[in-house]
Amino acid sequence: MEFMYQDLPKIGLLGGGQLGRMLLQAGIDLDFQISCLDPDPEAPCHRLAHEFTQGSFQDFDTVYQFGQAHDLISIEIEHVNIDALEKLAAEGKQVYPQPHLLRMIQDKRSQKQFFQQYGFPTADFRLIESREEIHQYLDFLPAYQKLGKGGYDGKGVQLIANAEQIDEGFDAPGLLEKAVDFEKELAVIVARNIHGEVKAFPAVEMVFHPVQNLVEFLISPAAISEAIEAQAVDIATRLIQEMKMVGLLAVEMFLTKDGQVLINEIAPRPHNSGHQTIRANVTSQYEQHLRAIAGLPLGDTSTTVFAGMLNLLGEAGYTGKVKYEGLAEALAIPGVYPFLYGKKVTKPFRKMGHVSIIGKSREEVEEKANQVKKIIRVIS
Repeated sequence: MEFMYQDLPKIGLLGGGQLGRMLLQAGIDLDFQISCLDPDPEAPCHRLAHEFTQGSFQDFDTVYQFGQAHDLISIEIEHVNIDALEKLAAEGKQVYPQPHLLRMIQDKRSQKQFFQQYGFPTADFRLIESREEIHQYLDFLPAYQKLGKGGYDGKGVQLIANAEQIDEGFDAPGLLEKAVDFEKELAVIVARNIHGEVKAFPAVEMVFHPVQNLVEFLISPAAISEAIEAQAVDIATRLIQEMKMVGLLAVEMFLTKDGQVLINEIAPRPHNSGHQTIRANVTSQYEQHLRAIAGLPLGDTSTTVFAGMLNLLGEAGYTGKVKYEGLAEALAIPGVYPFLYGKKVTKPFRKMGHVSIIGKSREEVEEKANQVKKIIRVIS
């Protein structure tokens, strides 16, 4: 299929947060016209988008009307109104990722059932309708209770280690996932375009914040064997092919102590575990997402340097107009690249930016990351 330059679609993006901001930056190089819909009038995309519409991406009429004005609709957050997207797709609009896949991914219960149905490795689980039902699975504890819908950025997940902790659980439909004794947490980002071409990025290794359950630090490439790398990439590749999804899919995984790779969760969009690709890979995850949904050839995903990524979270105890302490000092370190999201107000543990770090070795990246952790503070 010949793709002419004038065929570049007018893209409507549901969500105007930091992921959208970096998609806009990637889209400038190919002169994509990308408009954004977000409820926050000061969202990170509001000054950068071709057009910015303030409104709820969870409201049917708002999403439907926004979508009608565009050739292609995509997302930077999956918690959007699926009914409106399905109607737009039925009327001939291109909607990527496809609405039925977004509906499945929105519910962690459906995600896990999909993995199970199609034979993808994942931790054992039990579906539950309420907190009271956990009492039926005492022999399954310790387990993580996950809300079926609405969980995001570490919210909606908590450990139920024993019967005494059940009363602290969520009283809503969800699942219990057997606690996994893992050695590392990995992520593979994979893309598939509208022609069926698939390319995966090398696996990265993630370290989560002990309190907020957010990715605090990652390093690329992951320190794993070639066999484990091949296994992780194969799982992600087969998964996006089985789903026939168009766009970018982030696959979070556990590497167990006995060498198994298990899928944890998936996200159908650019992901926190791929921020470093802007500096460390031939093609960034953001450019790759745009290539995929627009039907362009997928880019080279090779890693060019060792890289790390630190999230910049609002410091505990600070709420108000944001100040970045130590930014100039961090910028003086070679290979340190802050990305600030344009959020004017900081709150405890709010994602305010990230820092990509590149180096000639894993050790160099880790050393610089430890320096940056001590230098930059997000306060008010």
